[in-house]
Amino acid sequence: MTIHTDIAILGAGFAGLGMAIRLKQRGVQDFVVFERASEVGGTWRDNTYPGCACDIKSDLYSFSFAPNPDWMHKYARQPEILAYLKATTDRFGVRPHLRFGHEMQRAEWDAGAALWRIQTSRGDYTARVLISGHGPLIQPRWPHIPGLGGFQGQKFHSARWDHTVDLTGKRVAVIGTGASAIQFVPEVQQVAGQLTVFQRTAPWVVPRMDHATSEGRRHLFRRYPLLQRLQRQWIFGVAEARFLSFTNEQFRKAAESIGRKHLEAQVSDPALRARLAPTYRVGCKRILVSDDYYPALTQPNVQLVTEAITEVRGNRIVTRDGQEREFDVLIGGTGYDATHPPVANIIFGSGGRSLIDAWTPHMEALHGTMIAGFPNLFMIVGPNTALGHNSIVYIAEAQIGYILDALAYIDDSHLAALEPTVEAQATYNAALQEKLSKSVWVQGGCTSFYLDDTGRNSTLWPERAARFRIALRHFDPALYSGRLSPKRLPPLLSQARIGA
Repeated sequence: MTIHTDIAILGAGFAGLGMAIRLKQRGVQDFVVFERASEVGGTWRDNTYPGCACDIKSDLYSFSFAPNPDWMHKYARQPEILAYLKATTDRFGVRPHLRFGHEMQRAEWDAGAALWRIQTSRGDYTARVLISGHGPLIQPRWPHIPGLGGFQGQKFHSARWDHTVDLTGKRVAVIGTGASAIQFVPEVQQVAGQLTVFQRTAPWVVPRMDHATSEGRRHLFRRYPLLQRLQRQWIFGVAEARFLSFTNEQFRKAAESIGRKHLEAQVSDPALRARLAPTYRVGCKRILVSDDYYPALTQPNVQLVTEAITEVRGNRIVTRDGQEREFDVLIGGTGYDATHPPVANIIFGSGGRSLIDAWTPHMEALHGTMIAGFPNLFMIVGPNTALGHNSIVYIAEAQIGYILDALAYIDDSHLAALEPTVEAQATYNAALQEKLSKSVWVQGGCTSFYLDDTGRNSTLWPERAARFRIALRHFDPALYSGRLSPKRLPPLLSQARIGA
């Protein structure tokens, strides 16, 4: 039996839950959230590696409509963020709309019926609107190294941490030095017999200056919520100012000076310090924040290897200089495949065209939210919406508001289908790429996950976060084409707003 719902949402992380909550606040009842796992949380459910924490300050990395005065640290740890998402789910009453264990296997647009036909692991659905809350942090990425798949020890990726593996006293190899690795490396160093970190490119690392929050602060924010809102705005403003290090030469030099002084203060060995010094402009790759990564690399049981890996033989890793090193455990800290989201393989729009085909060779969308040829499909944290300096939750909330405006337009205009025009999408992305082509992310002297296989930046928003929200403040029907419904359809949005 096929079940019908007006609105289907994919994923119960920040994006999907935020969309569900806002629909609930608009009085909408006919929607479901498909979640492949057995609980909410998205990346904060899946990433459980030791030391996992956010690198955006807690007061900003949360929903604006659901502040948490009780954050225990300046930078929240993974268990605390997951608990926040669970509590927020219950507080706003969206749990009855969640469909756990429902992995979407295929979604195809039926033009005749103006419906999305959705196959899940637990049955079939139809929906007038499909909203993807799948962000870019879905598919763990392994490097292409001959023999890696046949490693004869224990092997896992940080995004799928295997807690059954005891690292105590083991010879552990870590491939990668990205945002996850700099968090778990200090933890692994404390228990491993020998830890070897394979670094392809040295990251820029700046001080974290993390600390526990005081009970007095938490009490003050509970009693006077306005103070926390002001604190949030202050943090946001400081983060926005950091964007200048990507665009202004003087601010770039200042940011690089902070990174170099941090390295000099924490690593006394000049030879090691030289290998940890970045050789590209700050911001070209993700800027990392840590106070314990560099000290971990100076410990006697840690070796940093900067020679490229050429192959894996059995339980040995071979580097370009001919050295072979044996390991018991291999951990991938190599991030995600952000430019090839797996959901694109299973969504089929007008004429049966797959999203992955539409996104070959480049991902693109209008405002990172809608895609020509895919009617009534919305994306949260889609192409060119990620940030290198601020909170992605802020971006997601801007998109959620824009989607609500689009749904209201569909209702008011009695449309069966809505999609961007090809011209509007092309014009928008040409302007984006013009800005990005001159940016540090393209011309900064590095190769990063921001870039696709052709060197195009299809992930980052090229301006301040506030400019994105301004761009999405008003829905412009002139950028879209709509198809009238032959019959009067019930509204997608309730006219009556309800509170939290």
